[in-house]
Amino acid sequence: MSDSAHAHMHINLVGSVFVPVSDPDRSLAFYVDLLGFEKLADFTYGDGVRWIEIAPSSDVSANGLALVSTGEGKAEPSDRALCAFGTEDIEGDHATLRAQGVEVDAVIATAGTQRQGLIALDVTISDPVPPQFSFRDPDGNRFLVVQPV
Repeated sequence: MSDSAHAHMHINLVGSVFVPVSDPDRSLAFYVDLLGFEKLADFTYGDGVRWIEIAPSSDVSANGLALVSTGEGKAEPSDRALCAFGTEDIEGDHATLRAQGVEVDAVIATAGTQRQGLIALDVTISDPVPPQFSFRDPDGNRFLVVQPV
């Protein structure tokens, strides 16, 4: 692409990650009550479509999640990981999610272990670094949790 094409573009950030949800109230409770996220927006638009945005912390997180209801179209759960979340206590977060009945990987993957692929479960990644595990929300959306080294 030529330098002149770049001069006309004004895109300067990555916005919300769209997460399809079937029950906005259930999803909001999962992310806010269980994961401790903050609700940034909750309003209706168009023909009564609800828009909810959340983030781990509005003070720290540059990006958030938009819990997209079926008013924008129905999506099926996928094995693709939608995004990665960072943590300072991967063992504590893994144990907390398991204790709360959230579907999480059985073990935290790190050097010397394996994890499933981010895009497809039939792919195996050996020696993942840094420590990481996946979990699913109530709609089956898959996310990665990583503790940066």
